[in-house]
Amino acid sequence: MTPIVLNLNPFVELSDEQFYQLCQNHRDLKFERTARGELVIVTPVGGEGGSWEADLIGDLVYWNRQTQLGKVFSSSTCFKLPNGADRSPDAAWVILERWNQLTPEQQKRFPPICPDFVIELRSESDALEPLQQKMREYISSGVRLGWLINSQKRQVEIYRVNQDKQILENPKQLTGENVLPGFVFNLSILWG
Repeated sequence: MTPIVLNLNPFVELSDEQFYQLCQNHRDLKFERTARGELVIVTPVGGEGGSWEADLIGDLVYWNRQTQLGKVFSSSTCFKLPNGADRSPDAAWVILERWNQLTPEQQKRFPPICPDFVIELRSESDALEPLQQKMREYISSGVRLGWLINSQKRQVEIYRVNQDKQILENPKQLTGENVLPGFVFNLSILWG
């Protein structure tokens, strides 16, 4: 299912504070906002997709606890990107030095920072093109490495700065390359 996108312009233009309060007042819904100010209502994933997301985050957290190089974030975190969009990747990681440059208040709300690494996991309810657009937006906003995992096709699209996306068919594992040194994710967890 494609997320519901509401174009509120020119009737309403939400400030950052209004968008934050909207999200706080409706915690049972997951909102994103495009750079054009469109409100995106993100649909929840099913049990299988949620379990896969947890596996990805768990491995990322375990690696990060060993290296202590950054901060790991779940899909509940909304990042304020440099282009004005507010996005929530399924998993994200920010290098510690960059995270520590934010004020405590910025860290508590929607951090005005683009993650260094993101994962989007395509669930059965997700259309592929909106996720690919999101990945391109992440890269143009400063993400250094991104994985779009398409479990239906057993395919992974890898996004890197200043490079064409790379498509891997039925890969056995993914590495964090120079962004997440030593991080390896075994895809047999997802592929079964």
